[in-house]
Amino acid sequence: MKKVIQIKEEFYQAQGKKLDELLEEYKLDPRSGVKSLVAKYQKLQENQNKELQRIERMKQYERQYANYSYICGIDEVGRGPLAGPVVACAVILPKDCSILYINDSKQLTEKKREELYPQILEQAVSVGIGIVDQEEIDRINILQATYEAMRQAVEKLNPQPDLLLNDAVIIPKIPYKQISIIRGDTKSISIAAASIVAKVTRDHMMEEYEKQYPRYDFASNKGYGSAKHLEALKTLGVCKLHRKSFLKNLEVKQN
Repeated sequence: MKKVIQIKEEFYQAQGKKLDELLEEYKLDPRSGVKSLVAKYQKLQENQNKELQRIERMKQYERQYANYSYICGIDEVGRGPLAGPVVACAVILPKDCSILYINDSKQLTEKKREELYPQILEQAVSVGIGIVDQEEIDRINILQATYEAMRQAVEKLNPQPDLLLNDAVIIPKIPYKQISIIRGDTKSISIAAASIVAKVTRDHMMEEYEKQYPRYDFASNKGYGSAKHLEALKTLGVCKLHRKSFLKNLEVKQN
């Protein structure tokens, strides 16, 4: 009879059909250690099956428009912060993409976003990033800056898309068919993937800016109006990264 530690290693190495076989083989083993292993991996398998079903539901729009060759999901991050750029991402995923746990970036932990980010970049057919800085935001307003970042992201795709799935917007001056989906980052795997890449890209930028402007706590607040950030604005005033048009009603030290 195999030792429990040997069976544990078998379960650890098993995937797919092999895992099913192990669960069947050991389901009647009376040893408590084996019972615990069977219960653990049955639960993991149930959770994975639920996640596979959720991901399949996230492909509803990709299936609906499957006659298009290159379906692009697009999303942005950074419309609300007091500092830093707005960042958009456009992603074309392969039609058979089944990366587990892709979801609206706001519903994921930072750790999970960081895990998914390289997987998306590796498996995507194409990824484009658009960035519009705080000076341009002040010049043309945040809505127009968001549209510009999205256009930049789409222009960088190779191949170019023939359909855009957008999170609740129609982007002006885009020569492709667009589908606006309310809460699209929770309903489309392509938009959700774009939201993750946009979020991680912008977060990394703000973490780098922390090195240049350490007293505003940008690595933590990502430019949003946290208590520490607002206090820094009172005592230090604005820095180059701040959106001056966003600060009109705030108490800010005059430099």
